[in-house]
Amino acid sequence: MTVAPAAPRRVLPTLNEDGSRRWIRPRPFDGRFVRARRKVGWGLIALFATLPFVRVGGHPALLFDIPARQFHFFGATLRATDGVLLMLSLLTIFVSIFAITAWKGRAWCGWACPQTVYMEFLFRPLERWIEGGRNAQVRVDREGPNARRWVRYLVFALLSLVLANLFLSYFVGVERLGRWMTASPGQHPTGFSVVLVTSLLVYADFGYFREQMCTVACPYARLQSVLLDPKSIVVGYDARRGEPRGRGAGKGDCVDCGACVATCPTGIDIRDGLQLECIACAQCADACDSVMTKFKRPFGLIRHDVEHVLHGTQGSLRPHRSRLFAYGLVLAALLGGLVFFAGGASRAQVTLLRGIGAPFEVTGDRVRNQVRVKIQNRSSDPGAYRLTLLGVPGGELTAPENPLRIGAGEQGTTSVFISVPLASLEHGSCIVTLELRDERGFDVRLSYSILGPTSTPS
Repeated sequence: MTVAPAAPRRVLPTLNEDGSRRWIRPRPFDGRFVRARRKVGWGLIALFATLPFVRVGGHPALLFDIPARQFHFFGATLRATDGVLLMLSLLTIFVSIFAITAWKGRAWCGWACPQTVYMEFLFRPLERWIEGGRNAQVRVDREGPNARRWVRYLVFALLSLVLANLFLSYFVGVERLGRWMTASPGQHPTGFSVVLVTSLLVYADFGYFREQMCTVACPYARLQSVLLDPKSIVVGYDARRGEPRGRGAGKGDCVDCGACVATCPTGIDIRDGLQLECIACAQCADACDSVMTKFKRPFGLIRHDVEHVLHGTQGSLRPHRSRLFAYGLVLAALLGGLVFFAGGASRAQVTLLRGIGAPFEVTGDRVRNQVRVKIQNRSSDPGAYRLTLLGVPGGELTAPENPLRIGAGEQGTTSVFISVPLASLEHGSCIVTLELRDERGFDVRLSYSILGPTSTPS
Protein backbone atom coordinates (compact mmCIF):
# COMPACT_ATOMS: atom_id res chain seq x y z
CA MET A 1 0.00 0.00 0.00
CA THR A 2 1.44 3.34 -1.08
CA VAL A 3 1.27 6.12 1.47
CA ALA A 4 1.15 9.69 0.20
CA PRO A 5 4.05 11.78 1.49
CA ALA A 6 3.24 14.46 4.02
CA ALA A 7 3.19 18.05 2.82
CA PRO A 8 6.33 20.04 3.67
CA ARG A 9 4.11 22.60 5.47
CA ARG A 10 0.49 23.12 6.35
CA VAL A 11 -1.51 23.89 3.19
CA LEU A 12 -4.66 25.12 4.96
CA PRO A 13 -5.08 26.32 8.56
CA THR A 14 -7.71 23.61 9.07
CA LEU A 15 -5.51 20.77 7.74
CA ASN A 16 -2.49 19.11 9.30
CA GLU A 17 0.58 18.24 7.25
CA ASP A 18 -0.69 14.66 6.78
CA GLY A 19 -4.05 15.89 5.44
CA SER A 20 -6.08 15.17 8.59
CA ARG A 21 -8.47 17.73 10.05
CA ARG A 22 -6.95 20.30 12.36
CA TRP A 23 -9.59 21.51 14.78
CA ILE A 24 -9.35 25.20 15.58
CA ARG A 25 -9.79 25.86 19.32
CA PRO A 26 -9.20 29.61 19.69
CA ARG A 27 -8.11 30.95 23.05
CA PRO A 28 -10.33 33.83 24.17
CA PHE A 29 -8.79 37.18 25.08
CA ASP A 30 -10.66 40.14 26.48
CA GLY A 31 -10.30 43.46 24.71
CA ARG A 32 -12.09 46.45 23.24
CA PHE A 33 -12.83 44.79 19.91
CA VAL A 34 -14.30 41.58 21.29
CA ARG A 35 -16.44 43.56 23.74
CA ALA A 36 -17.82 45.70 20.93
CA ARG A 37 -18.36 42.67 18.69
CA ARG A 38 -20.12 40.83 21.50
CA LYS A 39 -22.64 43.67 21.88
CA VAL A 40 -23.26 43.75 18.13
CA GLY A 41 -23.48 39.95 17.93
CA TRP A 42 -25.93 39.54 20.78
CA GLY A 43 -27.99 42.40 19.38
CA LEU A 44 -28.22 40.63 16.03
CA ILE A 45 -29.09 37.31 17.68
CA ALA A 46 -31.82 39.01 19.72
CA LEU A 47 -33.14 40.68 16.57
CA PHE A 48 -33.25 37.37 14.71
CA ALA A 49 -35.08 35.67 17.60
CA THR A 50 -37.69 38.38 18.19
CA LEU A 51 -38.39 39.75 14.70
CA PRO A 52 -40.89 36.98 13.74
CA PHE A 53 -43.05 37.99 16.72
CA VAL A 54 -43.14 41.72 15.82
CA ARG A 55 -46.10 42.81 13.72
CA VAL A 56 -46.25 45.93 11.56
CA GLY A 57 -49.40 46.85 9.66
CA GLY A 58 -51.14 43.59 10.54
CA HIS A 59 -48.31 41.40 9.19
CA PRO A 60 -45.04 40.08 10.65
CA ALA A 61 -42.27 42.65 10.37
CA LEU A 62 -40.36 40.27 8.10
CA LEU A 63 -42.06 37.37 6.31
CA PHE A 64 -41.14 35.57 3.09
CA ASP A 65 -44.53 34.10 2.18
CA ILE A 66 -43.44 31.95 -0.75
CA PRO A 67 -46.79 30.16 -1.37
CA ALA A 68 -48.57 33.52 -1.60
CA ARG A 69 -45.58 35.04 -3.46
CA GLN A 70 -45.43 37.95 -1.02
CA PHE A 71 -42.65 39.56 0.97
CA HIS A 72 -43.68 41.61 4.02
CA PHE A 73 -41.00 44.08 5.05
CA PHE A 74 -41.82 46.37 8.00
CA GLY A 75 -45.30 47.25 6.81
CA ALA A 76 -44.54 47.18 3.07
CA THR A 77 -45.74 44.26 0.98
CA LEU A 78 -43.77 43.25 -2.09
CA ARG A 79 -45.13 40.74 -4.57
CA ALA A 80 -43.81 38.74 -7.47
CA THR A 81 -44.86 41.59 -9.78
CA ASP A 82 -42.49 43.94 -7.90
CA GLY A 83 -39.46 42.50 -9.62
CA VAL A 84 -37.81 45.89 -10.04
CA LEU A 85 -38.02 46.69 -6.32
CA LEU A 86 -36.71 43.26 -5.34
CA MET A 87 -33.85 43.54 -7.81
CA LEU A 88 -32.93 47.02 -6.58
CA SER A 89 -33.05 45.85 -2.96
CA LEU A 90 -30.69 42.94 -3.62
CA LEU A 91 -28.32 45.12 -5.64
CA THR A 92 -28.28 47.68 -2.82
CA ILE A 93 -27.30 44.99 -0.31
CA PHE A 94 -24.53 43.60 -2.52
CA VAL A 95 -23.07 47.00 -3.42
CA SER A 96 -23.18 48.03 0.27
CA ILE A 97 -21.14 44.96 1.23
CA PHE A 98 -18.69 45.66 -1.60
CA ALA A 99 -18.31 49.27 -0.47
CA ILE A 100 -17.75 48.22 3.16
CA THR A 101 -15.10 45.75 1.98
CA ALA A 102 -13.27 48.39 -0.04
CA TRP A 103 -13.38 50.72 2.97
CA LYS A 104 -12.97 48.43 6.02
CA GLY A 105 -11.95 45.07 4.58
CA ARG A 106 -13.99 42.06 5.68
CA ALA A 107 -15.78 43.95 8.45
CA TRP A 108 -19.03 42.26 7.43
CA CYS A 109 -17.48 38.82 8.07
CA GLY A 110 -16.05 39.67 11.46
CA TRP A 111 -18.93 41.74 12.84
CA ALA A 112 -22.26 40.89 11.21
CA CYS A 113 -22.11 37.64 9.22
CA PRO A 114 -24.47 35.06 10.83
CA GLN A 115 -21.76 32.40 10.52
CA THR A 116 -19.33 34.40 12.66
CA VAL A 117 -21.94 35.81 15.05
CA TYR A 118 -23.42 32.44 15.98
CA MET A 119 -20.09 30.61 15.97
CA GLU A 120 -18.19 33.06 18.15
CA PHE A 121 -20.92 34.30 20.49
CA LEU A 122 -23.19 31.29 20.89
CA PHE A 123 -21.74 27.92 19.89
CA ARG A 124 -18.11 28.41 20.95
CA PRO A 125 -18.96 29.96 24.36
CA LEU A 126 -21.30 27.01 25.03
CA GLU A 127 -18.56 24.66 23.92
CA ARG A 128 -16.05 26.18 26.37
CA TRP A 129 -18.62 26.17 29.17
CA ILE A 130 -19.40 22.46 28.67
CA GLU A 131 -16.00 21.00 27.71
CA GLY A 132 -13.61 23.38 29.40
CA GLY A 133 -10.86 25.61 28.09
CA ARG A 134 -8.65 25.31 25.05
CA ASN A 135 -6.30 22.72 26.54
CA ALA A 136 -9.17 20.47 27.60
CA GLN A 137 -10.70 20.61 24.14
CA VAL A 138 -7.40 19.83 22.42
CA ARG A 139 -6.93 16.83 24.72
CA VAL A 140 -10.38 15.48 23.81
CA ASP A 141 -9.60 16.02 20.11
CA ARG A 142 -6.52 13.86 20.58
CA GLU A 143 -7.94 11.16 22.87
CA GLY A 144 -11.52 10.90 21.60
CA PRO A 145 -14.96 12.03 22.85
CA ASN A 146 -15.67 11.93 26.57
CA ALA A 147 -18.93 12.47 28.48
CA ARG A 148 -18.69 16.27 28.27
CA ARG A 149 -18.29 16.18 24.51
CA TRP A 150 -21.35 13.95 24.15
CA VAL A 151 -23.28 16.49 26.24
CA ARG A 152 -22.03 19.20 23.90
CA TYR A 153 -23.26 17.20 20.90
CA LEU A 154 -26.72 16.98 22.49
CA VAL A 155 -26.83 20.70 23.35
CA PHE A 156 -25.75 21.61 19.81
CA ALA A 157 -28.47 19.36 18.38
CA LEU A 158 -31.18 21.01 20.50
CA LEU A 159 -29.89 24.48 19.67
CA SER A 160 -29.86 23.60 15.96
CA LEU A 161 -33.49 22.52 16.23
CA VAL A 162 -34.43 25.84 17.87
CA LEU A 163 -32.61 27.87 15.20
CA ALA A 164 -34.22 25.81 12.43
CA ASN A 165 -37.69 26.56 13.79
CA LEU A 166 -36.85 30.26 14.08
CA PHE A 167 -35.61 30.18 10.49
CA LEU A 168 -38.83 28.52 9.32
CA SER A 169 -40.93 31.17 11.12
CA TYR A 170 -39.63 33.74 8.62
CA PHE A 171 -41.38 31.77 5.86
CA VAL A 172 -44.61 30.53 7.49
CA GLY A 173 -45.16 32.93 10.42
CA VAL A 174 -45.11 32.12 14.13
CA GLU A 175 -48.84 31.34 14.28
CA ARG A 176 -48.68 28.58 11.68
CA LEU A 177 -45.39 27.34 13.09
CA GLY A 178 -46.99 27.10 16.54
CA ARG A 179 -49.80 24.94 15.14
CA TRP A 180 -47.29 22.72 13.38
CA MET A 181 -45.21 22.29 16.54
CA THR A 182 -48.24 21.09 18.52
CA ALA A 183 -49.61 18.81 15.79
CA SER A 184 -48.46 15.51 14.35
CA PRO A 185 -45.67 15.75 11.73
CA GLY A 186 -47.93 13.74 9.41
CA GLN A 187 -50.27 16.73 9.16
CA HIS A 188 -47.53 18.98 7.77
CA PRO A 189 -44.86 16.72 6.22
CA THR A 190 -43.33 19.52 4.14
CA GLY A 191 -42.78 21.84 7.09
CA PHE A 192 -41.49 18.99 9.23
CA SER A 193 -39.04 17.97 6.50
CA VAL A 194 -37.80 21.56 6.14
CA VAL A 195 -37.16 21.82 9.90
CA LEU A 196 -35.43 18.44 9.98
CA VAL A 197 -33.16 19.20 7.02
CA THR A 198 -32.41 22.73 8.27
CA SER A 199 -31.57 21.38 11.75
CA LEU A 200 -29.14 18.88 10.24
CA LEU A 201 -27.52 21.61 8.13
CA VAL A 202 -27.16 23.95 11.13
CA TYR A 203 -25.68 21.15 13.23
CA ALA A 204 -23.26 20.13 10.45
CA ASP A 205 -22.22 23.75 9.96
CA PHE A 206 -21.54 24.75 13.57
CA GLY A 207 -20.64 21.30 14.82
CA TYR A 208 -18.32 20.15 12.04
CA PHE A 209 -17.62 22.58 9.18
CA ARG A 210 -17.30 25.61 11.48
CA GLU A 211 -14.55 27.96 10.26
CA GLN A 212 -14.25 25.98 7.00
CA MET A 213 -17.46 27.68 5.88
CA CYS A 214 -15.50 30.96 5.91
CA THR A 215 -12.20 29.68 4.53
CA VAL A 216 -13.29 27.04 2.00
CA ALA A 217 -17.00 27.26 1.15
CA CYS A 218 -17.83 30.97 1.20
CA PRO A 219 -17.14 32.69 -2.15
CA TYR A 220 -16.86 36.09 -0.49
CA ALA A 221 -13.36 35.26 0.72
CA ARG A 222 -12.21 34.88 -2.88
CA LEU A 223 -13.77 38.20 -3.85
CA GLN A 224 -11.76 40.22 -1.35
CA SER A 225 -8.69 40.11 -3.61
CA VAL A 226 -10.56 42.25 -6.16
CA LEU A 227 -12.59 44.29 -3.66
CA LEU A 228 -9.62 45.38 -1.55
CA ASP A 229 -6.96 47.82 -2.62
CA PRO A 230 -3.78 49.16 -0.95
CA LYS A 231 -5.83 51.94 0.66
CA SER A 232 -8.36 49.60 2.30
CA ILE A 233 -8.36 49.48 6.10
CA VAL A 234 -7.56 45.93 7.22
CA VAL A 235 -6.37 44.10 10.32
CA GLY A 236 -2.62 43.71 9.97
CA TYR A 237 0.72 43.36 11.68
CA ASP A 238 3.20 46.24 11.77
CA ALA A 239 6.35 44.40 10.72
CA ARG A 240 8.53 47.52 10.93
CA ARG A 241 7.78 47.81 14.61
CA GLY A 242 7.58 44.10 15.45
CA GLU A 243 10.62 42.64 13.67
CA PRO A 244 12.90 41.01 14.50
CA ARG A 245 10.75 38.92 16.83
CA GLY A 246 11.88 37.83 20.25
CA ARG A 247 12.79 39.18 23.65
CA GLY A 248 15.86 41.06 24.65
CA ALA A 249 18.11 43.75 23.24
CA GLY A 250 17.93 44.45 19.56
CA LYS A 251 14.53 42.79 19.15
CA GLY A 252 11.30 44.34 17.95
CA ASP A 253 8.10 44.73 19.95
CA CYS A 254 6.81 41.28 18.90
CA VAL A 255 7.87 38.84 21.63
CA ASP A 256 6.82 35.87 19.49
CA CYS A 257 4.39 34.63 22.13
CA GLY A 258 1.95 33.18 19.57
CA ALA A 259 -1.11 34.72 21.25
CA CYS A 260 -2.34 36.15 17.93
CA VAL A 261 -2.26 32.66 16.38
CA ALA A 262 -3.80 30.95 19.41
CA THR A 263 -6.82 33.27 19.41
CA CYS A 264 -7.48 33.37 15.65
CA PRO A 265 -10.86 31.71 14.87
CA THR A 266 -9.58 30.60 11.44
CA GLY A 267 -6.14 29.47 12.62
CA ILE A 268 -3.89 31.83 10.65
CA ASP A 269 -0.84 33.82 11.65
CA ILE A 270 -1.62 37.46 10.90
CA ARG A 271 2.12 38.22 10.93
CA ASP A 272 2.37 36.44 7.57
CA GLY A 273 0.36 39.26 5.98
CA LEU A 274 -3.21 39.62 4.77
CA GLN A 275 -4.64 36.21 3.96
CA LEU A 276 -7.80 34.82 2.42
CA GLU A 277 -8.83 33.25 5.74
CA CYS A 278 -8.75 36.52 7.72
CA ILE A 279 -12.29 37.63 8.64
CA ALA A 280 -11.23 40.97 10.20
CA CYS A 281 -12.57 40.04 13.64
CA ALA A 282 -9.53 41.71 15.33
CA GLN A 283 -9.27 39.01 18.00
CA CYS A 284 -5.54 38.96 17.25
CA ALA A 285 -5.39 42.69 17.97
CA ASP A 286 -7.03 42.17 21.37
CA ALA A 287 -4.63 39.31 22.17
CA CYS A 288 -1.59 41.35 21.11
CA ASP A 289 -2.72 44.40 23.08
CA SER A 290 -3.07 42.27 26.22
CA VAL A 291 0.52 41.07 25.76
CA MET A 292 1.75 44.60 25.10
CA THR A 293 0.14 45.64 28.39
CA LYS A 294 2.19 43.05 30.30
CA PHE A 295 5.40 44.22 28.66
CA LYS A 296 4.47 47.90 29.06
CA ARG A 297 4.63 48.58 25.34
CA PRO A 298 2.20 50.67 23.29
CA PHE A 299 -0.88 49.14 21.70
CA GLY A 300 -1.29 48.72 17.96
CA LEU A 301 1.37 46.22 16.95
CA ILE A 302 -1.59 44.46 15.34
CA ARG A 303 -4.27 46.97 14.45
CA HIS A 304 -6.75 48.29 11.92
CA ASP A 305 -4.82 50.34 9.41
CA VAL A 306 -4.29 50.96 5.73
CA GLU A 307 -2.50 48.05 4.09
CA HIS A 308 0.26 50.08 2.48
CA VAL A 309 0.92 51.86 5.80
CA LEU A 310 1.36 48.50 7.55
CA HIS A 311 3.72 47.40 4.79
CA GLY A 312 5.62 50.66 4.96
CA THR A 313 5.11 51.46 1.28
CA GLN A 314 3.37 54.80 1.94
CA GLY A 315 3.13 56.96 5.00
CA SER A 316 -0.40 58.30 4.85
CA LEU A 317 -3.78 57.71 3.26
CA ARG A 318 -4.53 59.93 0.31
CA PRO A 319 -7.96 61.58 0.74
CA HIS A 320 -9.16 60.79 -2.78
CA ARG A 321 -10.41 57.26 -3.39
CA SER A 322 -12.08 56.80 -6.74
CA ARG A 323 -13.37 53.32 -5.87
CA LEU A 324 -15.28 54.48 -2.80
CA PHE A 325 -16.55 57.48 -4.74
CA ALA A 326 -17.85 55.17 -7.48
CA TYR A 327 -19.51 52.88 -4.92
CA GLY A 328 -21.16 55.94 -3.37
CA LEU A 329 -22.56 57.04 -6.72
CA VAL A 330 -23.91 53.56 -7.46
CA LEU A 331 -25.50 53.30 -4.00
CA ALA A 332 -27.08 56.74 -4.38
CA ALA A 333 -28.53 55.71 -7.75
CA LEU A 334 -29.88 52.43 -6.32
CA LEU A 335 -31.42 54.13 -3.28
CA GLY A 336 -32.92 56.78 -5.52
CA GLY A 337 -34.43 54.07 -7.69
CA LEU A 338 -35.84 52.33 -4.62
CA VAL A 339 -37.47 55.54 -3.38
CA PHE A 340 -38.84 56.33 -6.84
CA PHE A 341 -40.35 52.91 -7.55
CA ALA A 342 -41.55 52.39 -3.98
CA GLY A 343 -43.23 55.78 -4.00
CA GLY A 344 -44.86 55.00 -7.33
CA ALA A 345 -46.14 51.62 -6.16
CA SER A 346 -49.86 52.10 -5.59
CA ARG A 347 -52.24 50.09 -3.45
CA ALA A 348 -53.70 48.51 -6.59
CA GLN A 349 -52.38 47.52 -9.97
CA VAL A 350 -54.86 47.96 -12.84
CA THR A 351 -54.62 46.43 -16.32
CA LEU A 352 -57.04 47.06 -19.18
CA LEU A 353 -57.43 44.36 -21.84
CA ARG A 354 -59.64 44.10 -24.91
CA GLY A 355 -62.57 41.75 -24.77
CA ILE A 356 -62.53 38.37 -26.46
CA GLY A 357 -64.32 38.24 -29.83
CA ALA A 358 -65.32 41.11 -32.10
CA PRO A 359 -63.45 44.32 -31.29
CA PHE A 360 -66.64 46.44 -31.42
CA GLU A 361 -70.37 46.28 -32.01
CA VAL A 362 -72.42 48.98 -33.73
CA THR A 363 -76.01 49.56 -32.62
CA GLY A 364 -77.79 52.47 -34.30
CA ASP A 365 -75.70 55.59 -33.84
CA ARG A 366 -73.54 54.10 -31.07
CA VAL A 367 -70.54 51.77 -30.92
CA ARG A 368 -69.82 49.46 -28.00
CA ASN A 369 -66.53 47.86 -26.88
CA GLN A 370 -66.00 45.12 -24.33
CA VAL A 371 -63.10 45.82 -21.92
CA ARG A 372 -61.63 43.40 -19.42
CA VAL A 373 -60.44 45.10 -16.24
CA LYS A 374 -57.89 43.24 -14.12
CA ILE A 375 -57.26 44.66 -10.63
CA GLN A 376 -54.57 43.43 -8.24
CA ASN A 377 -55.30 44.57 -4.68
CA ARG A 378 -51.81 45.17 -3.29
CA SER A 379 -52.94 46.35 0.14
CA SER A 380 -53.46 44.30 3.29
CA ASP A 381 -57.19 45.20 3.45
CA PRO A 382 -60.16 44.28 1.23
CA GLY A 383 -61.06 46.88 -1.35
CA ALA A 384 -64.17 47.98 -3.24
CA TYR A 385 -63.17 49.54 -6.58
CA ARG A 386 -65.65 51.69 -8.53
CA LEU A 387 -65.21 52.39 -12.24
CA THR A 388 -66.30 55.64 -13.86
CA LEU A 389 -66.13 56.65 -17.54
CA LEU A 390 -64.74 60.11 -18.31
CA GLY A 391 -63.71 62.09 -21.35
CA VAL A 392 -66.51 61.49 -23.90
CA PRO A 393 -69.88 63.31 -23.89
CA GLY A 394 -72.68 60.81 -24.07
CA GLY A 395 -70.44 57.87 -23.15
CA GLU A 396 -71.89 55.09 -21.01
CA LEU A 397 -70.26 52.37 -18.92
CA THR A 398 -72.12 49.17 -18.08
CA ALA A 399 -70.58 46.86 -15.48
CA PRO A 400 -72.08 43.69 -13.95
CA GLU A 401 -70.47 44.54 -10.60
CA ASN A 402 -69.59 48.10 -9.72
CA PRO A 403 -67.90 48.51 -7.28
CA LEU A 404 -65.81 45.38 -7.70
CA ARG A 405 -64.88 43.88 -4.33
CA ILE A 406 -61.46 42.22 -4.05
CA GLY A 407 -59.90 40.64 -0.97
CA ALA A 408 -56.58 41.69 0.53
CA GLY A 409 -53.70 40.67 -1.69
CA GLU A 410 -56.03 39.08 -4.23
CA GLN A 411 -56.74 39.71 -7.89
CA GLY A 412 -60.11 40.28 -9.52
CA THR A 413 -61.17 40.47 -13.15
CA THR A 414 -64.40 41.82 -14.58
CA SER A 415 -65.72 42.73 -18.03
CA VAL A 416 -67.33 46.11 -18.65
CA PHE A 417 -68.98 47.54 -21.76
CA ILE A 418 -68.23 51.06 -22.96
CA SER A 419 -70.66 52.68 -25.37
CA VAL A 420 -69.96 56.00 -27.14
CA PRO A 421 -71.70 57.89 -29.99
CA LEU A 422 -70.38 57.15 -33.48
CA ALA A 423 -69.92 60.89 -33.94
CA SER A 424 -67.18 60.88 -31.28
CA LEU A 425 -64.99 58.57 -33.37
CA GLU A 426 -62.14 59.99 -35.41
CA HIS A 427 -60.47 57.70 -37.95
CA GLY A 428 -62.11 54.68 -36.34
CA SER A 429 -61.10 55.29 -32.71
CA CYS A 430 -61.86 57.41 -29.69
CA ILE A 431 -59.79 57.94 -26.53
CA VAL A 432 -61.73 57.62 -23.26
CA THR A 433 -60.62 57.75 -19.65
CA LEU A 434 -61.48 55.14 -17.03
CA GLU A 435 -61.28 56.29 -13.43
CA LEU A 436 -60.83 53.69 -10.68
CA ARG A 437 -61.42 54.70 -7.07
CA ASP A 438 -61.91 53.05 -3.69
CA GLU A 439 -63.22 54.23 -0.34
CA ARG A 440 -59.70 54.69 1.09
CA GLY A 441 -58.72 57.43 -1.31
CA PHE A 442 -57.05 55.40 -4.03
CA ASP A 443 -57.61 57.08 -7.39
CA VAL A 444 -56.12 56.22 -10.77
CA ARG A 445 -57.08 57.23 -14.31
CA LEU A 446 -56.24 55.16 -17.36
CA SER A 447 -56.65 56.01 -21.03
CA TYR A 448 -58.25 53.50 -23.36
CA SER A 449 -58.83 53.54 -27.13
CA ILE A 450 -62.39 52.70 -28.20
CA LEU A 451 -62.50 51.10 -31.64
CA GLY A 452 -65.23 51.53 -34.25
CA PRO A 453 -65.86 51.67 -37.98
CA THR A 454 -63.52 53.83 -40.02
CA SER A 455 -65.18 57.02 -41.22
CA THR A 456 -65.77 57.22 -44.98
CA PRO A 457 -65.49 60.42 -46.97
CA SER A 458 -68.84 62.11 -47.53
